Amino acid sequence: MTTLATPQAPTATWTIDPVHSVAEFKVKHMMISNVKGQFTSLNGALTLDETDVTRSRIEATIDATSIHTRDPQRDAHLKSPDFFDVERFPTLSFTSTRITRDANGELKVTGDLTMHGVTRPVTFMVDGPTAAHKDPWGNVKIGASAIAVIQRKDFGLTWNAALETGGLLVGDDVTITLDIQFARA
Repeated sequence: MTTLATPQAPTATWTIDPVHSVAEFKVKHMMISNVKGQFTSLNGALTLDETDVTRSRIEATIDATSIHTRDPQRDAHLKSPDFFDVERFPTLSFTSTRITRDANGELKVTGDLTMHGVTRPVTFMVDGPTAAHKDPWGNVKIGASAIAVIQRKDFGLTWNAALETGGLLVGDDVTITLDIQFARA
């Protein structure tokens, strides 16, 4: 008796190139302007189904201690128990659970974001992945950009201070922007 094997879709594994990738955020400060920051240490892998991107998956980890906002005092406060509490929760992580294309062809990656010990579903709007290109050293690379808005309080980041004029020092909406370059593993 013979059985027919189901053909496997071609997949490739791509790792995040941390030197050419950035994870940024912005949040309203004093209800008047946005403060931006980034995490300078991230890693992860994309398993890309080359025939149907919606069957792909991605996992990424960010070192919470690598937060950088161009202000050492603010960075120290963000690392403290008031915010990320990096002593107890040294990493942020994301694991995709579903990838879809909407009616306009826009790619959406939904997954579990874990931050400050809390895991919640988050959906990123994604531009990419780009076509593969070789860099001058022969490494094959692709790229993608993604954006999502989360509510920081949903992740237990609740510290705030009231302003004399009304309102709060730190906004609740946080925009996450990712610009990621992947190298073929």
